[in-house]
Amino acid sequence: MRSSYLVLFIIFFSLTGATHALHALHALPTYDEVRNAYCKSDSILLDRHGDPLYELRTDQHQRRLDWTSLDDISPALANAVIQAEDKRFYDHQGVDYRSMGMTLIKGLTSEGLRGASTITMQLASFLNEELQPKKRGKRTIWQKGKQILAAQEIEKGWSKKEVLEAYLNLVTFRGELQGIAAASRCLFGKYPHGLDQSESLILASLIRSPNATSAEISKRALLLRQALSWSVGEADINTSVNQIFFASNALRPRADLAPHVSRMLLKARTRGTTVPSTLDSGIQRFALERLQHHLITLHSQNVKDGAALVIENKTGEVLAYVSYSGDPAHGWFVDGVQAKRQAGSTLKPLLYALAFDRKILTPASVLEDTPLDIAVFAGIYQPRDYDSEFKGLVTSRIALASSLNVPAVKTLSLVGLEPFLMKLRQMGIKGLNEAGDFYGPSLALGSVDVSLWELTNAYRCLANEGTWSEPRLTPAGTRSSRTKKAFSRDAAFLISDILSDREARSTTFGLENPLATRFWTAVKTGTSKDMRDNWCIGYSRRYTIGVWVGNFSGEPMWNVSGITGAAPVWIEVMNQLHYADNNPEKKAPQSLVRKEIHFPQGVEPSREEWFIPGTEPNAEDQRIGQFNQRIIYPPSGTIIALDPDIPPDLQRIFFISQPRTGHLRWVLNDRTIMGGDNNSPWTPRTGSYTLSLVDEKGRIIDTVQFEVRGPSED
Repeated sequence: MRSSYLVLFIIFFSLTGATHALHALHALPTYDEVRNAYCKSDSILLDRHGDPLYELRTDQHQRRLDWTSLDDISPALANAVIQAEDKRFYDHQGVDYRSMGMTLIKGLTSEGLRGASTITMQLASFLNEELQPKKRGKRTIWQKGKQILAAQEIEKGWSKKEVLEAYLNLVTFRGELQGIAAASRCLFGKYPHGLDQSESLILASLIRSPNATSAEISKRALLLRQALSWSVGEADINTSVNQIFFASNALRPRADLAPHVSRMLLKARTRGTTVPSTLDSGIQRFALERLQHHLITLHSQNVKDGAALVIENKTGEVLAYVSYSGDPAHGWFVDGVQAKRQAGSTLKPLLYALAFDRKILTPASVLEDTPLDIAVFAGIYQPRDYDSEFKGLVTSRIALASSLNVPAVKTLSLVGLEPFLMKLRQMGIKGLNEAGDFYGPSLALGSVDVSLWELTNAYRCLANEGTWSEPRLTPAGTRSSRTKKAFSRDAAFLISDILSDREARSTTFGLENPLATRFWTAVKTGTSKDMRDNWCIGYSRRYTIGVWVGNFSGEPMWNVSGITGAAPVWIEVMNQLHYADNNPEKKAPQSLVRKEIHFPQGVEPSREEWFIPGTEPNAEDQRIGQFNQRIIYPPSGTIIALDPDIPPDLQRIFFISQPRTGHLRWVLNDRTIMGGDNNSPWTPRTGSYTLSLVDEKGRIIDTVQFEVRGPSED
């Protein structure tokens, strides 16, 4: 039987001449082609400067890392592999005829022929699937012959260094670990250039049988040590073997700064790709370190988790995207930047901006911060401030800067639930799918769920003079970012001016607090019900920063406010970004009007205030601090349904304005129906209506649209 194998082998070589050799030459790639086609199992996320941020495995079938040059591989490893696999590697031209002859003399079997395989012959089988064993790990005699021819052709075009380098990058060492980089880093936690003699002996011993037992590996390594005459001790070898079998062998990524961004940008990519991002590794690292440090100080107050986001105002490029959990089980799976949490007071600037834009309020408008009972479906809603105290009459400026709750609820009643919801949706806040009545007056205090991503970008809209666009995690391509005007430039400036007003903020927070910066910034904090979420969102001329702290589990914090929770992280990151930047104050648009205001006694001392043209008080009418007249009922978009079983006279409604005044008149579908202070009821009739408040000069002060549905009598 053995002699028949020998005869077949000789016949094969006699039949394969120049034609087969030429075919093998054309079928096999060059070294450069192999090197360029090599693909890692991991994809890498890069920052804006090309520095690695995170390695993410995208190929689950094999574990490959970077192609490693022979110059970057330990000489001990190279020598051990040559001794174990091909002692005369540098003496033959791809085929070791001396070794093959000795094998044939001992008795030719398919298994025996593998023992005569050179490194070049093994490399040939890596490059051509037809040369790989088909059954039970054994090659046929025909495969062996083709392998010999292919090895000869490889060595005609490749140098010995290129052959050995390619072999060490393509050979399987253990399990799924292919290539010296993966084997070295996963099994021993070091790069290939740092492998010592004991580790090199073990890796060389694994090539012949990648899934050998610990005893088999130790035995082979000791025999190989003897052949190399190395002085490495048996204890060292056993220690290295134990590391393979009893250590975790988990590959630690070279960079671990942005796992959540990596999942978004790398998962759908081809394996082995390198993807650039807008992140800045320096800012990302600083924000992460500051967040981790601050959460340690808050641990005793039951605060475990947090997130931070930094966006460049002009471009929308995200510079830092940090989500951190004190519980390792949550850190990878929960993205604190995208997670929906209750907004708290952080929606108030958007509410007041809408009120300013619609000329319902001005920063000098006087609102009441007094006890308020509102009838809702579940009973009576009683908004209160954080300190459970009421300030009496306050201006809109102080109400917003000091985050007073009752004035915010009253402002929402002036603006209307539906218009405010529409504005929030326009600014990219998703999930607000219910009608206004579902959210009720608590919408003014942030009872809806938003993400740090959505909220920070909404504040960036204010920083960009009311222009909204999507933030970006990848560098800009040929397509420009879609923009839309959410607020007027005037309203955006008024909000920025109020949120940067240290004195106006002092009513609640005092003059000295973590929100005060040495340069111009506008900032707002927020705390949700039961202290489950704590926010600090703010911006300078260049950057918008959002910070959230709390617990991913939803557990409440203990005695944590916006000042002590998220604000310290916000101020540290903001200071770092402006370390060498004075960040000058925002300039007011030329369209705004600056006027000195004299407030009623007990409200505020006289001061200058900004006004959108048409909202400033004049010399004839000094109703200073009053908000502009508007229609309270019906709210715009109201649908009134008539009941056929109730007499029409009992279904009459009242049109309500605030404040009531005889200077105005009601106009319904271009027809005056009553004076502004007239409380006469109106009998609804089916149809669509436009209701306006008009002054004595014929100017429309406010307008709403509503609809009446159902039967009516003429």
